[in-house]
Amino acid sequence: MNKKEYLLKRPFDILLSGGGLVVSSPLWLVIAIIILLEGRGPVFYSSKRVGKEGRLFDNLKFRTMVSDSDEKYGPLQARENDKRITKIGKILRVTAMDELPQLWNIFRGDMSFVGPRALLPVEIETGEGGSGEPIPISDIPGYDKRISVTPGLTGIAQIFAPRDIVRKHKFAYDLLYIKRQSFKLDIKLILLSFWITFRGKWETRGKKF
Repeated sequence: MNKKEYLLKRPFDILLSGGGLVVSSPLWLVIAIIILLEGRGPVFYSSKRVGKEGRLFDNLKFRTMVSDSDEKYGPLQARENDKRITKIGKILRVTAMDELPQLWNIFRGDMSFVGPRALLPVEIETGEGGSGEPIPISDIPGYDKRISVTPGLTGIAQIFAPRDIVRKHKFAYDLLYIKRQSFKLDIKLILLSFWITFRGKWETRGKKF
């Protein structure tokens, strides 16, 4: 991404996220009411994520799992037919509407619309060849380059990487974005994300389109 495009990225994020917050606000109210009607617990789920230059920030989402699931089961990656996910949570996750609160993270500057996935400081290693054990993401090759840019709501890894692969392979998708990032690529990835949302394919384990 050249200097001119880089200077456009932040104003674009502010404009799009600000507009998104205003337009989606009635939907937030509906989602909040349904979450509260389905069971006790908070409307939002917040977790510490690693941002640019390793800075931690509070990542916001609508709660899609039973209350206190982290305390009961640990911070495990969602699996197919996961019993922790609520009924409204299933709808929110396949359409990515659970991530609407991250528009606030983008508006604040914690995140961008496009970039590497915002990960926990310690992730559970999953996928074929994964140990199933907690692993600090700072130990994964490519970490330094990955935190050189702002994490994103969507990106190459979020769209193209199969969900159940080991972290170092997911990092490879992130590093590919960092190498090829441009404003034109960002627009393409945002449009693909809208298409996946429209088709309700975000929870698909394989190809999403």
